[in-house]
Amino acid sequence: PDPALYPDIAEADCRLVVMHSAQRDGIATRTGHLRPEDALDEIVRFFEARVSALRRSGVAADRLILDPGMGFFLSPAPETSLHVLSNLQKLKSALGLPLLVSVSRKSFLGATVGLPVKDLGP
Repeated sequence: PDPALYPDIAEADCRLVVMHSAQRDGIATRTGHLRPEDALDEIVRFFEARVSALRRSGVAADRLILDPGMGFFLSPAPETSLHVLSNLQKLKSALGLPLLVSVSRKSFLGATVGLPVKDLGP
C-alpha cells in the first residue's frame, strides 16, 4: 500500500497480506524479468524494506502475512515462480513471518503442465 496509508493500517486490528511484485518506479508491473537465481534475494530485500517501513509506522509484526507473488508478478518465465515455490522454506526462514502463496490459474502452471490457463480449473 501507499506509505501514506501506513498510520491508518497501524490502527486497524486485522491481518495484512503484503505481496511482492516486480516493480518499476514503485509501481507493480507485469513486465519484470526476475531471473530464477535472483528471485529469492530480490523478494527478501523487498520484504525487508516493506516490513521495516510498516513496523516503523506502528504495524505489529504478528499482523503481517507475506505473499511472494507468483506468475507475472515475478517474471513471465515460469522457471522463476517454480524456483520460488521450491524454496519457500528458505523465504520463511529468512523473513520469519507467515507466507501465503496464491497460485490458482496462473500461466506459469499452465506452461509447466502444458495446458492453457482456461483449462486449469476455477
